[in-house]
Amino acid sequence: MQLRTYLEPLQHQRGPHQVVVPTMGAAREWMRLGSHPLDFVYAPSAMGQAPSLGLGLALARPDRQVIVLNGDGCQLMNLGCLATISALSVANLVLIIIDNGVFEVTGGQLTTASPRGRANTQPVDFALLAQGAGWNSVFQFRSPQEWAVQIDAVLSAAGPTCVVWKVEPDPAGTVPKSPAPPGLRSREFRQRFRDC
Repeated sequence: MQLRTYLEPLQHQRGPHQVVVPTMGAAREWMRLGSHPLDFVYAPSAMGQAPSLGLGLALARPDRQVIVLNGDGCQLMNLGCLATISALSVANLVLIIIDNGVFEVTGGQLTTASPRGRANTQPVDFALLAQGAGWNSVFQFRSPQEWAVQIDAVLSAAGPTCVVWKVEPDPAGTVPKSPAPPGLRSREFRQRFRDC
């Protein structure tokens, strides 16, 4: 299934006070669906950094749910955040790992999590990694229809919450374009984040 078919239910379900932090291919597709004052597309190509950024936002504003959209390749670059986030028991953080088995925006190279990228052909199980790291709630979806039916339960589950979406790579996936200079976006977001 295509990433957009997973993102659309989230965009429709999103509450006015939820913060969304997308990166890489997810940032590209999320921006195509529209924008919201609490979207933080600070660095659409900051591989591996979105969960840590989301953690900081969630700690700063425990009254807001922070949803991080992170690719599997990005997640591999920061596996330690799984332990850090669960150790801090950040109840208002939802990490969505988009597992397509490739580094999509850099040319479609296989990740080391993909069964085709591993000698033993056993894929890395991100849901199992989150469970092992002690996350309170872990979900995995292989169809956007299943996700759409369960989205309310997932977003209201005791956090921290990890969600894994199994998606097909987009062979035409490109690097997302930054919506504005990073410094300007961060200042504008900081103001909105503080005032909402």
